[in-house]
Amino acid sequence: MSEPTNSIVCSEVFKTFGVGDSMVRALRGVNLEVRFGEMMALVGPSGCGKTTLISILAGLLQRDEGAMSVLGTDPSALSNHERTLWRGENVGFIFQQFNLIPQVSILENVAVPLLLRRHPKRDAFDRAAKLLEEVGLKGRESTRPSKLSGGQQQRVAIARALVTGPRLLVCDEPTSALDGATGQKVMALIRELTAAAERVVIVVTHDERIYHFADRIAHLDDGRVTHVSTPAEALAESAARMSDAAQRH
Repeated sequence: MSEPTNSIVCSEVFKTFGVGDSMVRALRGVNLEVRFGEMMALVGPSGCGKTTLISILAGLLQRDEGAMSVLGTDPSALSNHERTLWRGENVGFIFQQFNLIPQVSILENVAVPLLLRRHPKRDAFDRAAKLLEEVGLKGRESTRPSKLSGGQQQRVAIARALVTGPRLLVCDEPTSALDGATGQKVMALIRELTAAAERVVIVVTHDERIYHFADRIAHLDDGRVTHVSTPAEALAESAARMSDAAQRH
């Protein structure tokens, strides 16, 4: 593929789970390009293929058909070992449930990705401490996750996702476990910390309140990208649907 290496390009990507009567066609020919340095939101109804798509982009799943370039690499063309190494070097994850280790401090939680890659312990903890400072948790390094609020735990998760310097950051419903005001602060922080030309950010969300943080919004339905819009256009479409629904009732 001839597209720029610092981008994501999907061409007719298909993914099916199961066989026979239990077959589920999760992706039915996805076409999508995410620009260099962009934050792209993926929106659509539950079961439309958003999680499957980000899992394939991040090298957690392999597609069945189609072509793909992620930061200049096709993850599905790599061996399992190569794909694991590629993911560790290039991809960071932020989840809705934080997935922090409750038995250890937040400093250790943030350092885990580096320690798993056998970075020197001192270096890993120094980098973790720096990121905790950047997310506003300086002085809380020895605190365990259970002693923090939901918003603070998500800040720890953000620091952990960024500690390896990933070029692709995947956020799966990062605000769904947070109240509205905290979700806004968390998204503003993600936007601030990832505003780099060499990084691509993908955000899966149902939360229209955070649309304005994205550069563009890809709308998925029934396993396909139906269209790509600006945040303003997406909110206008949503308002029109709500108005139509109200008139029908």
